[in-house]
Amino acid sequence: MDLAVLIVSWNVRDLLSACLHSVSRSLTESASAPDGMVLETGIWVVDNQSADGTAEMLAAEFPAVNLLLNPENLGFAAANNRAMIAAVALKPRYLLLLNPDTEVRGRALETLVRFLDTHPLAGMAGAHLINADGSLQHSAFRFPGLIQLFLDLYPAPPRLLESSLNGRYPRRRYRPGADPFAVDHTLGAAMCLRAELVDTVGMLDTSYFMYCEEIDWAIRIRAAGWQVFCVPAAEIVHYGGQSSSQVRPSSLLHLWHSRHTLYSRHGGPIKMWLAQQLVRRAMSSRTRRESSPALRVTYQQIQEIWR
Repeated sequence: MDLAVLIVSWNVRDLLSACLHSVSRSLTESASAPDGMVLETGIWVVDNQSADGTAEMLAAEFPAVNLLLNPENLGFAAANNRAMIAAVALKPRYLLLLNPDTEVRGRALETLVRFLDTHPLAGMAGAHLINADGSLQHSAFRFPGLIQLFLDLYPAPPRLLESSLNGRYPRRRYRPGADPFAVDHTLGAAMCLRAELVDTVGMLDTSYFMYCEEIDWAIRIRAAGWQVFCVPAAEIVHYGGQSSSQVRPSSLLHLWHSRHTLYSRHGGPIKMWLAQQLVRRAMSSRTRRESSPALRVTYQQIQEIWR
């Protein structure tokens, strides 16, 4: 098998259907092109106990998809790990972790495979993500530091939010025809990696229920001597936040819990202490200004996590 496509889904049946149709179109376009590749591909969908008829839709529309049903919502990392275990048993060359709220454009899957085929030092390749209106969505970032944390917590001019200080790479790097470029980490919505990394580096860390797991993974992949790239020619639409937006307070809590885990594990004691001061002061301020009781409780819980 050339490529195992792994998708974790939770109550996004219609988006998942559109995603799978786009995967099929992409593979067909590659196979039918004179210079294209025929990719032997398997697809695994792990469903985190959806209540919207996802399983029934898959049985009716995509009977060839391997469906793994979780008895509860295990989160992004644990669910993807379950798919990886099932997929690597068939010895694929590459794994593609793909969000269900994405649509693959053109021959993007082939482009990612070709890139990894021709760049032996690349362990992972991320796609060029775009928003539904065609505008740029930053697809790769520098590892987060204190400045990025400050800019996320406190008001800042837009030019700073778009700068390298906030972990962004220049927009010109994503333009059509631009060369692939090395990055610290890619966004988890679409990342393709060598299947052998599962054995040598390990899978996603389940300490992260959701958020930051791809950053932790990239840190470990790079520490093992591999490079991580963004491939602008591999274009994928990412609608973004379709699952997490269903439970905003819970999603916020998961986000800041995961960030705490990331900073405590990879930041060092001084950086962690400074990060604690930034987060606790910002959340204290938000608690005082927030009108929603549920969000006030969430901000208080985040302060406790960061003590």
